[in-house]
Amino acid sequence: MRALIAAFVLAATLSGQTDPVRTVVDRLDIAQFKAHIKGLARFGDRMQGTQRNRDAIDWLEEQLRSFGYTSVVREKFQQNTGPLENIYATKAGSTTPGEMYLVSAHLDGIGGGQAADDDASGCALVLELARVLATPGVRTDRSVRFAFWNSEETGMDGSFAYVRDRVSRWIPGEPKLLGVIQHDMMLYDHGMPPGPRQSPQADINVEYQADSAKAAASAQLAAALVTANRTFGGEYPAVIGSNMAGTDSVRFQGLAPSVSVREAERIKGILMGSNPHHHEPTDNYDTYSEEDFRLGFTAAKMTLGALGRLAGITVAPK
Repeated sequence: MRALIAAFVLAATLSGQTDPVRTVVDRLDIAQFKAHIKGLARFGDRMQGTQRNRDAIDWLEEQLRSFGYTSVVREKFQQNTGPLENIYATKAGSTTPGEMYLVSAHLDGIGGGQAADDDASGCALVLELARVLATPGVRTDRSVRFAFWNSEETGMDGSFAYVRDRVSRWIPGEPKLLGVIQHDMMLYDHGMPPGPRQSPQADINVEYQADSAKAAASAQLAAALVTANRTFGGEYPAVIGSNMAGTDSVRFQGLAPSVSVREAERIKGILMGSNPHHHEPTDNYDTYSEEDFRLGFTAAKMTLGALGRLAGITVAPK
């Protein structure tokens, strides 16, 4: 991981050359990002075990296939509400397919609204990265997997099942996991207590778990994201925290470098009431303003910029 971070910093300082990462980051589209949120939010809160949840998974598969991913995996697992599914697609690396970064969000929600921020916003970010990385001529040296976890709201059951079945034991042909970047609530930083508009001090929180077995490597992964934010993000800065807590990347923290990307700190922000729409019927697409959507879009540019260096993006000449 340290060598990869060094390569990231070196690449970020190059000048006078066409940067393939910049080329690909510039293909991200905020209108597409918003359309992904709206598309998933229309199913409602997607509570696990409901038809809303099943319809949302069907829609996610349709989107991934429309981008060109021919192998979309619907991974079944059992929970107390019955059988559920995670869903993911993988872009195979062109030179080192046996190494992989995992970019993820959770597809379920609660609260009786549309779960637009929690977590259609994270799913939309992952979808937009999947769309751009599937465009003709774009390659990654290492593999990148785009995963959508189910049943996060009732105990991170989907990511637990994935770790149990695909990370904790050896699976023939499964790439080595180099890092996990989870996205959970991406739109709303209105300060504390929250005001009516995005705070002038709004930022993107990149958190790792300081007391985990992979803390040092996770901190380096967080640093790579912050560097990418400075290079590609623009409007909203990123800051690092060390108490990840309460999202699916927690399931990976002892096994692989893992971070979560959020609108606010989990412990000192979200759990203290920084977002009044969290798990409420008001968590709807129309609740959020253009500046809220730009916060999430800035995070998309940051994550893709980091992946560009870490996974090794190249663009074939036309």
